[in-house]
Amino acid sequence: MLTKNYKGGIKMAEKVAKVGVKKDDGYLYFVTKKGDVGRAKMVRGGKRKGKQKQQVVAKVGVKKAKGYLYFIDKKGDVSRAKMARGR
Repeated sequence: MLTKNYKGGIKMAEKVAKVGVKKDDGYLYFVTKKGDVGRAKMVRGGKRKGKQKQQVVAKVGVKKAKGYLYFIDKKGDVSRAKMARGR
């Protein structure tokens, strides 16, 4: 469900849970399969490749709905956006 925002455009994302995670440099933050906030160390050119260890930063337990992309926004909260399929 897309709604109009205050500028008259289309709202791209909606906040699902207020978490307020403080992001450290060098880490990728994401929503895990269980709906918690996790992070993994980012690999830069020439360094160790392969699967990186994941850490759970905050237990949130967000129930994920099909057709949505879940992410951590600029304020450190869990948000979601409708996936654009079949364009």
